[in-house]
Amino acid sequence: MEVQLKSEITCPNCGYQKLEDMPTNACRFFYECENCKMVLKPNEGDCCVYCSFGTVACPPIQENKSCC
Repeated sequence: MEVQLKSEITCPNCGYQKLEDMPTNACRFFYECENCKMVLKPNEGDCCVYCSFGTVACPPIQENKSCC
C-alpha cells in the first residue's frame, strides 16, 4: 500500500475543511483553523492532528510504525 501524503483536516469547531500536506519526518501537534482560528490538538490516544481530524492518518501510522 502506498503512503498517502495529503489529508483533509476538518475543524470540529466550525466545520471548515482544508487539504494539507503531511510531513513524513515530524508530527503536527497543533493546527490553527484558517477560518475560526481555533488551535486544534490531537484527541487523547492520537499522535497528531491528522490522526484526530484528518481524512488520512499520518504517514508513520499508515506504515504501522510508532508515530513520533
